[in-house]
Amino acid sequence: MKNYKDLIVWQKAHKLVLLVYKVSKLFPQEEKYNLTSQIRRAAISIPNNIAEGCGKFTQKDFAKFLQDSLGSTQEVEYLSFLSFELEYLNNQDYLKVDKDVNEVKAMLISLIQKIRNDMEL
Repeated sequence: MKNYKDLIVWQKAHKLVLLVYKVSKLFPQEEKYNLTSQIRRAAISIPNNIAEGCGKFTQKDFAKFLQDSLGSTQEVEYLSFLSFELEYLNNQDYLKVDKDVNEVKAMLISLIQKIRNDMEL
């Protein structure tokens, strides 16, 4: 078991959630139960799965939850692009979310590969 708060990837994922909440406040009211809710849930899922994986006893289980987090980064990446295309996100906010989500994604991929390599030894 690990302390998820010590992981830099969790810290960055948590900051991504805060950013998504901030920028999605400006989405139209009619999107409250659709796009706004979906992008927020996907963003929350990233650090949430990291935290849950840290509570597991095996590296295999931890890697599975990291993989779930990685899937959620893909979801946030697409939903932020859709939000930009629908003109709910301005260019500056979109680029910031996109940069942050891709940074978290790269860190997750690296951590998953490291865990899988360690399991093979």
